[in-house]
Amino acid sequence: MQVEVVFALAEKQVLRAVELPEGATVAEVIEASNIAQQFPGTDLGKLPSGVWGKRVERSYVVRDGDRVELYRPLENEPREARRLKAGV
Repeated sequence: MQVEVVFALAEKQVLRAVELPEGATVAEVIEASNIAQQFPGTDLGKLPSGVWGKRVERSYVVRDGDRVELYRPLENEPREARRLKAGV
């Protein structure tokens, strides 16, 4: 089966396709993608993960065509970001 892995920082984004057997987990997909090599200063093991925008555990079994996403921490809490933008 084919699965995509995506991770983005402000200055760099990576989308990688990975071919794995049925029954592979999110953790296995991330490992097989070697995406960590593209972001040497970032500990991807500590970041939350998801599939198609829904948070899932690393033990989640993916399906053919899924997109595994790694979520970076928010720089600002959303309410605070709106306040800053509004100048309040």
